[in-house]
Amino acid sequence: MKRFSILAVLAVLAALAVSCGGSGKKLLPNVSGKAGEVIVVINQGEWEGEVGDGIRTLLASDCPFLPQKEPLYTLVNIAPSNFTNIFQIHRNLLLVDVDHKTDSSRVEYRTDVWASPQCVISVIAKDSDTALSLIEEQGKTIQSMLEQAERDRIIANSKLYEETSLRPVVNQFIGGSPYFPAGYKLKKQTGDFMWIAYDTQILQDIFIYKYPAEGKDDFSAENLVAKRNEFLKNNVPGMFENTYMTTSNITMPSVEYMKYKGRSFAEMRGFWEVYNDYMGGPFVSHAFYSQDGKEIIVLEAFVYAPKYDKRNYLREVESILYSFEWNNSARKK
Repeated sequence: MKRFSILAVLAVLAALAVSCGGSGKKLLPNVSGKAGEVIVVINQGEWEGEVGDGIRTLLASDCPFLPQKEPLYTLVNIAPSNFTNIFQIHRNLLLVDVDHKTDSSRVEYRTDVWASPQCVISVIAKDSDTALSLIEEQGKTIQSMLEQAERDRIIANSKLYEETSLRPVVNQFIGGSPYFPAGYKLKKQTGDFMWIAYDTQILQDIFIYKYPAEGKDDFSAENLVAKRNEFLKNNVPGMFENTYMTTSNITMPSVEYMKYKGRSFAEMRGFWEVYNDYMGGPFVSHAFYSQDGKEIIVLEAFVYAPKYDKRNYLREVESILYSFEWNNSARKK
């Protein structure tokens, strides 16, 4: 009986080791908090002074290419004395520690400290001026870390709850595919255009189109807008006669040339509208060469959400574009 009891205990311990992955890594709770929200742990004096102003300028300035003003992130200030377990498991944390006893001023970037998947950024400085300088000098990196953390969470959910029926169709069309979450449906397909929709009270749709590559100006703003308008006029009609989606010329779209996980593309942001009608909203597109270099492929996400804030909806559908993988890429589970 004693031998049996010992074996039973060992079996339980082995099972626990397997359930923890056998790595000795502690199990973490899921993160809390709303999408696009950052908890800033900082004392009240610094929050109300220049350091707080610097943080707000960096993270709470207007999100570009949205029809109404919305901040890049929603900031919640917590005093260090109130930073308890409830707040420690939040999805995004910015910890600001200003202390004259600090021997090394720096910015630290960590993940999954108290919860998972969590982004934790620490600004450690000996005085307020140094803290502000660090925030300004590393501002782009801080923004990128938060943006990537938000994007990775969305992509992980898209992979976990994928609408698997779409992947082979899109693979056949352009040789690769994003991960579309459940609920997305193929709305239209022609020889060079595809419309994949998630339509409720809010539209979070994706266009995919392709055309022959012509030369060095393929990814200029003028060419990208001209091709966009051509495809949308032919494929995306409005509700009434002689209405169709096009690019708003009130504000010229911006184009940024990017590289993400080995894939180079031109990212364009702007506003769409319906010609001869009053519908409109934000869009973002990724344009890149096909694998043989003979075609330009465009993945485009747009949002139509009248009466609603649009930041999080656009971030969700934009993240789908970032999940794109070529068909011959190793598929991660």
